[in-house]
Amino acid sequence: MKFTLKDYQDEAVKDVLDRLKKARKRWHEDGDKHAFSLTATTGAGKTVMAAAVFEALFFGNDDHEFEPDPGAVVIWFSDDPSLNEQSRWRLQEASDKLTVSDLVTVGNTFGGEKFQPGKVYFLNTQKLSKNSLLVRGHDADDPALETADGQRIMPDMRSHTIWDTIRNTIEDPDLTLYLVLDEAHRGMKEGGRANGDSKPTIVRQLINGSGGTPGVPIVWGISATVQRFNDAVAGMQGRDTLSPVIVDARKVQESGLLKDTINLDVPDEDGNFQTVLLRRGTDKLREISEAWEDYANQQDDADTVHPLMVLQVPNSPDHNEIGKWLDTIFEQWPELPHDCVANVFGEHKSEKFGRYAVPYIPPERVQESDWVRILVAKDAISTGWDCPRAEVMVSFRAASDKTHITQLLGRMVRTPLARRIPGNERLNAVDCLLPHFNKKSVEAVVTSLMTGAEGGEELPGRRILINPREMKPNPAIPEDVWEKLLSLPSLTLPKRQTRPVKRLTALAHELAADSLLADAGKKAHAEMHKVLDGAQVRYADEIKKARASVMTVEGKTVKADVETKGMTFDDFVEAADYAVVEDAYKRAARVVSPDLATTYSEHLASKAPEDEDPEDALIEAHTVIAAMGLVSGIKDDLDVAAEKLANQWLTQYRVSIKSLSDERQEVYREIQTMSADPLPVDLARPHTWLQMTTARKADGTEEPLPRFEKHLLCDSDGTFPGDFNSWETRVVTDELKREGTIGWYRNPARASQDSLGVTYDDGGEQKILRPDFIVFARLPDGTIAADIIDPHGIQFGDALPKLRGLAAYAEENAGLYRRIEVYAEVAGKERVIDLTEAAARAVVRSATTVKEVYESDAASDYS
Repeated sequence: MKFTLKDYQDEAVKDVLDRLKKARKRWHEDGDKHAFSLTATTGAGKTVMAAAVFEALFFGNDDHEFEPDPGAVVIWFSDDPSLNEQSRWRLQEASDKLTVSDLVTVGNTFGGEKFQPGKVYFLNTQKLSKNSLLVRGHDADDPALETADGQRIMPDMRSHTIWDTIRNTIEDPDLTLYLVLDEAHRGMKEGGRANGDSKPTIVRQLINGSGGTPGVPIVWGISATVQRFNDAVAGMQGRDTLSPVIVDARKVQESGLLKDTINLDVPDEDGNFQTVLLRRGTDKLREISEAWEDYANQQDDADTVHPLMVLQVPNSPDHNEIGKWLDTIFEQWPELPHDCVANVFGEHKSEKFGRYAVPYIPPERVQESDWVRILVAKDAISTGWDCPRAEVMVSFRAASDKTHITQLLGRMVRTPLARRIPGNERLNAVDCLLPHFNKKSVEAVVTSLMTGAEGGEELPGRRILINPREMKPNPAIPEDVWEKLLSLPSLTLPKRQTRPVKRLTALAHELAADSLLADAGKKAHAEMHKVLDGAQVRYADEIKKARASVMTVEGKTVKADVETKGMTFDDFVEAADYAVVEDAYKRAARVVSPDLATTYSEHLASKAPEDEDPEDALIEAHTVIAAMGLVSGIKDDLDVAAEKLANQWLTQYRVSIKSLSDERQEVYREIQTMSADPLPVDLARPHTWLQMTTARKADGTEEPLPRFEKHLLCDSDGTFPGDFNSWETRVVTDELKREGTIGWYRNPARASQDSLGVTYDDGGEQKILRPDFIVFARLPDGTIAADIIDPHGIQFGDALPKLRGLAAYAEENAGLYRRIEVYAEVAGKERVIDLTEAAARAVVRSATTVKEVYESDAASDYS
């Protein structure tokens, strides 16, 4: 893969491969047909996951110990040709093994008897409709077809319909046909097709079979909303369902692939605010364009993002009125070129909007077409479309069109650089201006967006802000306070552990690429060669036995007596040939990593006597590695050494890594978290936050949020709006009164780089907590002290595990904090416990309930 998969993506790929492996085995052994689904919120990277699955199907996957299927044939099916074309392009973009010839769009000239293994064929509903040439085939009255290069294909040159091709592929015992349904919820209606006849939809015909064509044996449905697919497949006879693969929406949001914040600008009063909010939207587009340009100038290797505005209009728009709206945009931003406008109307043609001739552009081409800065659209544009650089939307749809607005916004939530920008909420946000909405009618939009605009579970970490204000670094905060904040260690959740040797190899590659360590790859493998050389001595006896196993093939000869029907078994032993040794070597390579197996083979072969044939020396090396792969202790030694060296290099080059661009630092951050015990990561310095300044009361009216001084980020008046409960408000107020307090920080509750995290174990599952406040004080000697202050309730089931996580963090960072105080109300009393004290930590470790902690002598009354 060209991209490093996010942890949740890799986990989903493993689960999909597991189901495909089971389904293939049961199809070929018992003729059983299976189906399952993959569901993930919009923007999770479903096509990237599919690319990794196809690579494994065709070429194998060592990390997941998945053997390739030499007869694998994939049909990628959707109801939209343009969506297919976009998916084909994305698969090619993501994979470094799938070539253009492997990704085949089935056109009218296609006439193969069978589909070829190792290829993905793109089909859509129209190609299987009754009027399609692929379905009808050709008879004597059909005209000749002309291909793109001008060749003419006569009617009698094709003797197979597409259904014949599907049937022949399914019936070939050497092939396995997999059907991938993109947007799998479509075409699954029980009552037949949209035209009203009772004939099953084309998707159902593919799954269940049609005429003489049997149903496709293995069906994989992909969608953000797969319930209709799951329900339909569960009710089909002759097809078993495997458990669905469900991607955790929380992990998707935490990954940085989705924007954290959606800003909704709505009028504070009733009236006609179209022009006012359109001018405001234009200003936002100009500001975000300048912000991205400034960011690109700061980062040596960052791509410049060219944001665009989506101008969403009613389904029957007044073209002259749209022209007036465009006039407003260009009056507000005169430098914007007039030829930067395009439309994505369903009419698929150029449109005349007042004095502007606006060309049509296919939705899937918008992202790459940097010249488009204003995109005129109607409803949700098209299913499967997304455009990460769409940063601003002004919607002139009525307040009743909540669904169309949320669907389109749901297509705008991917981050432009596929990562979170450290410390800059403005660049991690999307703006939507709704002139025809009021704050009450926007609540349905907020609810939908909080569930990924697709329904389902809420997306933790996503914020929907109404009329927010920007917070900038507080000029009254001394620089040594910022330095203290950035020195505090933040923990991250351990991800699905990558094999240590692979992690080391990845780290070496990046260190060499950034010129931090020359020949890092060679040096890493040289150290691993030493480990393997030592293992040959340490495990000499085990390796000798394993070598004998590799070099021989044992079996039994069965003799049957026809008369007595008795059977006898005789053992036999044969010397292994080259193919057997190579097969054992490949299995061992998966244990130690294929790259290391290759370089160690060369290392061993280089030490062979000069008169030995090089090919024989390499075979001998492969034999040695094959034997070593059967000795479990060797893998453990290798893992320990690789993990140690990787962590040593990450620590050694920590300062140099921090001087790299954000994009490069994020690569190393990912490598850090590949470990079972990831190293602490540095906090990013926040530059821009977006905060609400008013709160809605129960009666629907608005009231200003309380303002606090000395926060590290503030509004233009030097204060910070606190959206706190009464308990939090009291704690902040008291801390600001405390002698020496010089600043405080509202620790973000989301998985951003400027949020301090502490890990804890909750029933065997690693989770992360983000303490509420960090307070800074100037000590008498002039140094800065940091305190963690975390008021919270005890009613939650994870209250005690969180306390234990904070206690462990306090012990690991002894001396770094003056106080780590946790507050709670117990039996009507406000109690506090300071986890920097050893006695308090001891109570937390031994307690069986969180109440027991706060009622112990280690806690005191809060006053």
